[in-house]
This record gives sequence, structure tokens and C-alpha cells, in this order.
Amino acid sequence: MSNDAKGMSLSAEQRDEMLNKLKNRFEKNMNRHKGIEWSAAEARLNSQAGGGKLWSLYEMERTGGEPDIVSCDAATGEFIFCDCSQESPAGRRNLCYDRAALDARKSFKPADNAIDLATAMGIEILTEEQYRDLQKLGNFDTKTSSWIMTPSDIRKLGGALFADRRYGAVFVYHNGASSYYSVRGFRGSLRV
Repeated sequence: MSNDAKGMSLSAEQRDEMLNKLKNRFEKNMNRHKGIEWSAAEARLNSQAGGGKLWSLYEMERTGGEPDIVSCDAATGEFIFCDCSQESPAGRRNLCYDRAALDARKSFKPADNAIDLATAMGIEILTEEQYRDLQKLGNFDTKTSSWIMTPSDIRKLGGALFADRRYGAVFVYHNGASSYYSVRGFRGSLRV
């Protein structure tokens, strides 16, 4: 089901504003998307294939993610947007990993969890590989950390993975999935 089908659409003014933000960010950060033309991405966003994806990008922006194109899938022609904010998006912090972790907390529950929020936004949490690829484009999460997709065997044991950049290197760590911190959020990706 597309985001528009769920009633999550943007006004014409919001669409224009979002497209302008994306275009300006694209032009200011050409190192992130060498060989990609903005006109092709804009055409895709305005096409049927782009559908309600602009709403998801709007939500990424609204929560502090600063989405930008980081690659293009040669097989499908899809543009891959990712949260490129310097630190983990401020509007997506203080979250435990998933619904099971949130439900398991007896007290001091956070407002939400990363997996459900990403789903509601129509985006996917970065995998470890995607997170490491993003770090090749800049120095992200030098003061914060971000939940990343956790393999099911680790999650079944109560853990979850997060990553950050410290000392010039990318680190992947584990924590209890029900933990949450003011400096840990999540980064998402969206294929358009």
C-alpha cells in the first residue's frame, strides 16, 4: 500500500518545499552521488513509481534526518535515499529497538521504538553494510549512535545492534534491545 493510500500525502506547497530542499541538498553534496543527475531523481519522485515516497522523505526531513541520494540501483533504476544528518536524527532518539523490547520494559518506557517508527514513516533502518557505506561518504554519528538492523539470532537472545564513528573508525556494538538513550536514534533508507 502506498503512503498516499494510507492518507499520508503532502499539500502542493509541502511537495514543492520538499523537492526544493532535496534538490539544494543534492547540489551541495555532489560527493554523495557521483554520476547521478538530479533531473532523473526528480522525475522519479514525480512519477507513479515515486508515489507517496515523497511523504516518507518529508518525514525523514521533519525528524531531522536530512535525506539525500547515496546511490542508484542499476538493476531497478531506483534511487536510494538515506538520512545524512551529521548526528543520528534528533527527532528519532530515545527509542528502544522494537515493539517486543518496548513491551518488555516494566518502567520508564520510551515513547516508541525504532522499528515501528521506521515502518510508520515508510522507511527501513540501515543494515550494518548500509551504515558502513554511508560512513564512506562522511563522518556521521561522532557524538551519537544509531540502531541498525539486528540479525534474528541476536535479537532472539534479547540483544540489538547499534553503530557509531569514534577515533576515525566505525564501530558496531550490542546492547539490550529495551535500552534507550538520548544520544541514540536510527537512520533510515528509502528506495524511490
